[in-house]
Amino acid sequence: MKLLVALTFVSLAVMFVMILQTVRQELHMRHLNTRTVEHAAEFQKGEKVIATLKPQISVLKTNLASVMGRVEELQKRKAAAEQEEQTHKASLLACGKDKESSESKKKAAIESINKFKADHEAKKKKAEKEMQHLKQQILDRDKAICIFADPSFAEVRRLCGIDA
Repeated sequence: MKLLVALTFVSLAVMFVMILQTVRQELHMRHLNTRTVEHAAEFQKGEKVIATLKPQISVLKTNLASVMGRVEELQKRKAAAEQEEQTHKASLLACGKDKESSESKKKAAIESINKFKADHEAKKKKAEKEMQHLKQQILDRDKAICIFADPSFAEVRRLCGIDA
């Protein structure tokens, strides 16, 4: 009898353990099923979001392509402008050198003209002094001649400035 009670007790314990294991597995299955349904709902939401975003993405891709085209065009224009700027800088430097050369030639010409004017003025003054000196010599000679000239002649009186 003891064996029968022990065997009954053991079989009841095994059966209780099996029932607990079954209940635990059932709860686990329900939990997994609930999670699967939740994940499926999230997946469908994600698919809907993806479906709504696909046209927006395609529109953004076309916009991006047009913007990239504009960027490339602007880069080409920028490169052309930089090249033109370099050309203008080179021509500006050449023009500046030509200007400096012209200014130095102009300064040299002005200095030459000023020197010529100064030389001319000095020669003019020297010639005027010489003319004055020669006039004075002529007047002195005329006076010396007038002393010896006969004032009875009208032409002598006129040339010597003698009053009749």
